[in-house]
Amino acid sequence: MGTENGEQALTEPSARDRLAKAGKPAEEAMRLHPYYRGKVQMMPKCAVRGLEDFSTWYTPGVAAPCRAIAEDPALVYEHTNKGNTIAVVSDGTRVLGLGDIGPEAGLPVMEGKALLFKYLGGVDAVPLCLGTKDPDELIRTVKLIEPAFGGINLEDIAQPKCFRVLDRLREELAIPVWHDDQQGTATVLLAGLINALGVVGKNIEAVRIAMIGVGAANVAAFRLLSAAGVDPAGIIACDSRGVLHAGRSDLEAAQEIYAEKWHICQHTNAEHVTGGIADAMRGADAVVAFSAPRPGIIEPRWIRTMAARPIVFACANPEPEIWPWEAHEAGAAVVATGRSDFPNQLNNSLCFPGMFRGVLDVRARRISDQMALAAARALAEFAQARGIDEDSILPRMDEWDAHPRVAAAVGIKAQEQKLARLHRSAAVLFEEARLAIRNARDATTALMREQIIPDPPATAGDER
Repeated sequence: MGTENGEQALTEPSARDRLAKAGKPAEEAMRLHPYYRGKVQMMPKCAVRGLEDFSTWYTPGVAAPCRAIAEDPALVYEHTNKGNTIAVVSDGTRVLGLGDIGPEAGLPVMEGKALLFKYLGGVDAVPLCLGTKDPDELIRTVKLIEPAFGGINLEDIAQPKCFRVLDRLREELAIPVWHDDQQGTATVLLAGLINALGVVGKNIEAVRIAMIGVGAANVAAFRLLSAAGVDPAGIIACDSRGVLHAGRSDLEAAQEIYAEKWHICQHTNAEHVTGGIADAMRGADAVVAFSAPRPGIIEPRWIRTMAARPIVFACANPEPEIWPWEAHEAGAAVVATGRSDFPNQLNNSLCFPGMFRGVLDVRARRISDQMALAAARALAEFAQARGIDEDSILPRMDEWDAHPRVAAAVGIKAQEQKLARLHRSAAVLFEEARLAIRNARDATTALMREQIIPDPPATAGDER
């Protein structure tokens, strides 16, 4: 017995080792971002066999498709890359968990988003960080750029204006608009919760959920979870001032600004729980946290007060509300975070590439909650088919076929809801998405093989 305990002490990493490992991605990011000077670039997609080809791609030949589009604007999808190009739009007011750091500081995140769109979805994405915090100016700007894009991905915009911006643009644009911090995060959360509940043997219709943080992610999660069968009465939400309930006079007085929070106050917490995070978590089957990126927001002792085999989703980035090992030691059966360096990454990167692949391929007018539900079920079912357990409730980002499955599910749902301009079978959508995604990955591999994208330096001293 003593030997076994001694061996365990030698092999188990210490808290310091775990923290050091958790800090490695940030160290590598600071080393490699200046080496590559960004993560995305624009490359040709047409053949250039010689100088004479420019007379086709540019003047005088280009005038012919211009005239055709002027006569029939729908032909823009046939003659240009509009149908595969989206804008990733941010004002830099709610970047990751870093807050209002501005459009320039938000640009590395938007470039990273564009990289994932291309590599995981075959979608060309343009990072656009805008120099305004005015929601009306943001809306006006996106409306002005609509002719050049097939879709809009809103990103890292502070609440409550993010709700207004999304609602207005969804109504006023003829192309799909998606706020990934709301809809994308909620979609992956639902997929993860479906499978986590399956692992611990609980029913989604009877589950009790504590929501920590009532920002864009959990507001959308509340709406999507309710649509998926979760009883809102069993949800207890908690913002920075405490538990949400019908007696929150501060939110009632500010309901014109915080309409979504006040709606949650009125439709959740049937037991009229008051207090803070500890009170919200007591007796809960699952805790869903999208709050501040600071370990310690959730304390291990509060997990011990949850129901049997509790689920802990600590999703703040870049650091979770509680470290996964602390949650497990406190009794959590399933733990997920937003990070790729821990098991169970619950991150919207599992959703948005396939989501946009699907809506672009059927030329959808908008993205509905029913399309998000279809995406969540596709993700959950993909993971179920290959097997789920406590450390694997969701597909990994490198399980490539998950993304075309999401694309096909979304495309079919868009057609069922009469939101699609094109009509294709699930099989065709899946194969076209898989080809687009494979081509994007193969192109990256080819550029690396030819050293057009050079290998990263092995050590910090090798940077160019």
